[in-house]
Amino acid sequence: MPRNIRSVSIALLLCLASVPGGAAQKTPEQKPPEQKQKTPPKDQQQMRGLDEEVQAIKSDVLRISQELRQLEEKLLYPSGTQVAVFVALAKGDTMRLDAVRLQIDGQLVAHYIYSAKELEALRKGGVQRLYVGNVSTGDHQIEVLVDGKLEGGADFNRTEHFAFRKEVKPKLVELTVAGSGNAPITMGEL
Repeated sequence: MPRNIRSVSIALLLCLASVPGGAAQKTPEQKPPEQKQKTPPKDQQQMRGLDEEVQAIKSDVLRISQELRQLEEKLLYPSGTQVAVFVALAKGDTMRLDAVRLQIDGQLVAHYIYSAKELEALRKGGVQRLYVGNVSTGDHQIEVLVDGKLEGGADFNRTEHFAFRKEVKPKLVELTVAGSGNAPITMGEL
């Protein structure tokens, strides 16, 4: 091969090697795609973050609601005028208490019908807050009407009247109901 042709061939090969996609160009080895680490998609992470924020907000709302209820009770029932009436069953009494109605100074202030679970709690020594309200200082009348059934199945209906004196401090009154004995309903102060 003449020298000119040889130089032209070499020059041509060099040109082809420098052109992208040319015959003499080496292609880099293909690497397998790298496997991504298994991480939750961004949407799932955002949802978890939002869920945690919602739970925190719910906790705050419940705490604030409880504080508001306490403030409301202090505003509606200031300690100077507050009277609270509680109901209990006499210890060991087997009477089934169905309902209690409470009047203070001739006005109906509470009427409650008991469920089986509530009755069981009362029989175990529990006390139910029947009424919380305001009354002025001075003398007042309470009328208690109790409906129930005695152990033998006989109806039990009693009405009792009590007087109490309200002072400047809160007044706590407990009404104890018994199906037997001389005094089926008694009043005491706590």
